Amino acid sequence: MSLISGHNTKLIYQKELFTLTPIAKWVKAAVFASVAGSFAFSATAQNAPTENENNADDVEVINVVGTRKTIQDQIAIKREATTVVDGLSAEDIGDLPALSIGEALESITGAASHRENGGATEITIRGLGPFLSATHINGREATNGSGDRSVNFSQFPSELMKKVAIYKTQDASMIEGGVAGVITLETLKPLDYGKQSFQAEAKLNYNPDEADIENSLQGDLGYRGTISYVDQFDFDNGAAVGISVGWQRQDISQPEAEYRSSSPSGTSLWACLNDPTNMNEGFFRGTAGDCEDQVSGSSNQGYNTEIDPETGRAIDADTPYAWTGSSRSFRQNETSDERDALFFAVQFQPTEAWDINFDAQISDRNQAEARHDLIFLQKRVTPGVTGENLITNSVGSILHWEGEDRIESAGEQFSREENYRGYGLNVEHYVNDQLTIRGDISYSQTKREELQISNRGRTAAYQSFSWDMGEQIPNFTLSDFDVTDISNFTDSLRTRLDRENVRENEITSARVDFDYALNDGAFTSIQGGLRVSELSFIQYGGSNGNGSRTEVELDETAANAIDVLESCQINFPESGFLSGVSDGDIVTNVDSDGNVISSGTGNSWATYDNVCFSQALTSAGGVEFGYPDVEYENQGTIDVTEKTTAAYMMANYDTEMMGKFIRGNFGVRVVKTEVSSVGFRQGYVFTQDPLTDLWSSSEAGDITRTVAESDYTEVLPSFNLVIDYSEDILFRAGVYRGMSRVDPADLSYDRTIETDDEAEAATREELLTGVDGSGNPSTKPLMSWNYDVAVEWYPNDDSIFAFGFYYKQFNGGFQQQTVLENFVIDGVEVGLPITNSVTTDESSDLFGIEMSLAYRWDNGFGVKIGYNYADSDYEFEDGLYGDTFVTDLDGVTTQLTEGIVEPGNVPGFSEHVFSGQVYYQIGDFDTALIYKYRSEYFQPYTSNGTRLRFVDEAGVWEARASYKINKHFRVKVSAINLFSEPKSQDFFTIGNTGEVNDYGPRLFAGISFKY
Repeated sequence: MSLISGHNTKLIYQKELFTLTPIAKWVKAAVFASVAGSFAFSATAQNAPTENENNADDVEVINVVGTRKTIQDQIAIKREATTVVDGLSAEDIGDLPALSIGEALESITGAASHRENGGATEITIRGLGPFLSATHINGREATNGSGDRSVNFSQFPSELMKKVAIYKTQDASMIEGGVAGVITLETLKPLDYGKQSFQAEAKLNYNPDEADIENSLQGDLGYRGTISYVDQFDFDNGAAVGISVGWQRQDISQPEAEYRSSSPSGTSLWACLNDPTNMNEGFFRGTAGDCEDQVSGSSNQGYNTEIDPETGRAIDADTPYAWTGSSRSFRQNETSDERDALFFAVQFQPTEAWDINFDAQISDRNQAEARHDLIFLQKRVTPGVTGENLITNSVGSILHWEGEDRIESAGEQFSREENYRGYGLNVEHYVNDQLTIRGDISYSQTKREELQISNRGRTAAYQSFSWDMGEQIPNFTLSDFDVTDISNFTDSLRTRLDRENVRENEITSARVDFDYALNDGAFTSIQGGLRVSELSFIQYGGSNGNGSRTEVELDETAANAIDVLESCQINFPESGFLSGVSDGDIVTNVDSDGNVISSGTGNSWATYDNVCFSQALTSAGGVEFGYPDVEYENQGTIDVTEKTTAAYMMANYDTEMMGKFIRGNFGVRVVKTEVSSVGFRQGYVFTQDPLTDLWSSSEAGDITRTVAESDYTEVLPSFNLVIDYSEDILFRAGVYRGMSRVDPADLSYDRTIETDDEAEAATREELLTGVDGSGNPSTKPLMSWNYDVAVEWYPNDDSIFAFGFYYKQFNGGFQQQTVLENFVIDGVEVGLPITNSVTTDESSDLFGIEMSLAYRWDNGFGVKIGYNYADSDYEFEDGLYGDTFVTDLDGVTTQLTEGIVEPGNVPGFSEHVFSGQVYYQIGDFDTALIYKYRSEYFQPYTSNGTRLRFVDEAGVWEARASYKINKHFRVKVSAINLFSEPKSQDFFTIGNTGEVNDYGPRLFAGISFKY
C-alpha cells in the first residue's frame, strides 16, 4: 500500500477486517448509536468477524465506487500518512465529488472557504486565514493574481485533478510557507495510472436567478465540457511512455444581487457624532452639510480617536456616534464567467532506473459584469430632521434615517482577465537499491488585468427620503420621486475608464532531493535536499494609483444629458431583484399625504447601457473612447523580487517499542530569504541662494528609481510520530516550526519625500521633514510553533472516528514603527524618518480541536462529519477606529488613538467550522446531501489591509446524485447553495451591516462517458 508521504514505511495490521476488543466494541456501539439517532436511521452494528471469516478463500471481492469509494480513500489517506493530513483522491480523473476544487476542499475537516459569486474561492485551515496557508500544485508553489499568497481555487477545474489534500502538520521535506497548513493539488501520472482511458463529460448549468435576468453578457443556460485521454506505450527495449491530456471549457453565469454601504476605506465610511448638545458637527449640526464635517473647523473629522494629552483618552471619548457612509446603494449584475483549462502530462521511463515526468497546467479565465446601481448619497444632515429622527443599535449602526440628499443612477462595466501557466519537469533516478535522487524544475505565472467603465447621472436637487433597516437590507421611502424615470438623473453626467490591477506574478524554482534507504535498525531512510526559487510580483501604476484613469464629464454644449440617457436607456434587467433578502419593496414612492404612488415603487429603477453611455460622453467631450495605458516607471508601481534558498535533512523511522509499532520522521529545514523591492519617486533639486545662503527645493528631472533590500534566515525543525496502538487504533503527534511570509504586495517600496518650503533652511537637511509612503520590504515573516496530538479509530474501511487537539503559538502582530531610511537626494545621501507597518514579536495563542467521523450502514446509507473548534487571543486592530501605537527612533512606544471598535482576530478566523454529508449508494445509484457551516470571521478590507470587515456566519447546502446507465455512461445532477444562502458583511464592527450578496442556487446536470 503506497504512502502519501512517499516513505518506505511498513504498514502493520493491513487487513480487510479486524477483531475488536470488548472495550472497542462498546465504544463502537455507543458512537454508532449516537449517529444513527441524530440522523433518524436505525441499524445494527456489525459483528466482529471470526478467524474462519478472515480466511482469504471466503472473502467476497466487492468493487467499491462512487461516494463510498471516495470516503474510503479519504480514510486511507489519513490512516497511512505520517503527518496529520486529510485529503480526497479519485480513482479516475474527473471523479472528485465536487463542482470545483474549492468545494472539494471544503469537505475536508477544518477547511472552510470564502465565497465569491456564490462559489468557494480562498480556503482557510483551522480558523487561520489564507495568508497563513500555502498551496502547491504537484509539489510546487503556485502563483495568483491577487497580490497575496492565497490561491483562487475556482481557477482550476476539479474534473482534471487526481488528488487534493491538506497537510496540517509538516515535515522538513515540504516547502516552507504554511503556519496553518499546506494545500496540495496533484494531477495524474499516466504510467502510474496504468490503463488506457478516454472520458468526456458535458454539464448544463441553470441558475434560477439568472432566468429572471435579461443578461447582455450570458444566456439563461451555461455549460461545462470536459475531455480527457490517458494512454501508455511500451517499447521492445523495455522503455515506456505515458501521456495524459485534459481540457475543459466553461461558459456560465454567476448571478449576484447586492445591497452595499460605503466601504470601510477610511474616506467613505465615518463614525459621525450623535450628540444633541453639539451643534458644530455630527447629526445635530446647525446647518445642512456632511455629518463628518464641522461647521467651524475641520472637514472629514467625525469621531476623533486621537489621544488628548491632557486626559490620555480619545478626544471624543464617550461621545455617542453612528456609522454613516457616503452612500447606500443597490446593485443589479449581469454576469459572465468563461474559462478554458488545459492539463497535460508526459511520463517517460527509459529503464527501470529512470522516471521522467513533464506536466503543464494552463488556465485562461474571463469574468465580466454589467452593473446597474441605484445610489442614495446619505451623509448629509438636514437640520431639525436627521438627528432628531435617527435610530441606531448598540454598536452605532443606523436603523432609521431621514433627510435630504442626491440620488444617482450609476453603472459599471467590469471585466477581469486572468491567465495561469504552470510547467514542471521532474526526474527521478534509482541509483541502486538504497539511493534515489530526484530533480525538479518548475515555472508558474499568473497575469491579471481589470478594465472598468464607471458612469454616473444624478439628481440636480436634494430629494427627501427615509429608510428603515429590515431583517437583512434597508427599505427606502421617497417623497414624490420616481426612480424609474430616467429624466430625473440628468445632472453631473460623468464617465471614467480605468485600467487597473494589472499584475504579473512569477515563480521559478529548482530542487534536488535524495532518499537513502537504510536496511537495518529503527531508521528506514535518510532524506535531504536543496531548493532555490525566485518569486517576482509586479503591479503597474498609473495616473490613478494602482492603475490609470480617463475621466470625462458631459459637455452640455455638445450634447444634452436627457438625449444621452434616453438614447442609451434599457429596461431594468431583472425581475424579483433582491426579493430573497428584502422585507418588501426596496423603494416606495409616496405623495405628500403618504399615499403610495405605483410609479417608482418596487424593486427596479431607470438603467442604461454602460458602454453606450460612456461612448456618448467621450464623443461629446472630444475624447477617444478607450482604456488608458498603465506605466512601469510610476510611483504607484509595485515591483518585488523574493529569492529563497532552502536546505533540509530528515530521518524516517519505523520500529517496535514496548510491543507497539511506531513510525514517523524528524528533521530540520533552513531557509534564507532575500527581498528586493523597486520603487519610484519624484526627483528633487536643492538650490542655495547666494545672497542669503538659505536653501530651497523644487521637483525636477525624471522620476527616480529606488531599491530597498532585506534578508532573513529561519530554522524550521519538525517531528512526526504515529503509534499503532492496536489493529484499529492509532495515536498521532506532530511538532513543527512554521513560517508564513507577508504578501508580496505588502513588500512594496512607495516613498514620497516631504519638504518644508516655508522654512528658512540653512542646510539641505532642514528642508527635509520626512518620508511618506507605504509598503515595507523589511517586514519579517510570521513564525509559529505548532503542536498536534490525535487519536484515530478505524473499525473498518468505511468508518473512522478521529479526535485531535492542536495548539499554535505565533507572533503575528502588526504595529506602526518609525525607522530611519537612507535616500540619495540631489546627489547627497540623507537619513529620513518614515513610519510604517512592521511585524511585532508579540506572541498569540490558538487552541483548537477537530473531529472526524464516518460510518456506513448495510442498507446503503452513510454519514461523514467533520468539525473544527478554535479559540485565539490574537488581536488585529483597525487602523482608523482601533487602538494604534507608534514606536519612535529611540524605541519608545506611544499610543496614537483610542479605538471605538473591538479588534478582529486572525484574518480568516472562524470559531466553528462544520461539514457533514449524508449519502445513499445502492447499486448504480449514488446520491449525497452536504451541509457546510462557518461561523463569522474577520477579513481585512481588500483595498486597505488595516480596515476591519467581518463576514457573517453562513450555512450552505449542496446536493448531488448520479446514476450509472451502463459501464460507459453515467448521468449526474448537482447543486450548490441549494437554499440560496446570502453572504452578509459588517464594516468596522459586527452588527453594522455593510454589504449583502444574494446569489441564488446553482444547478448542474450532465452526462459522462468513459471508455
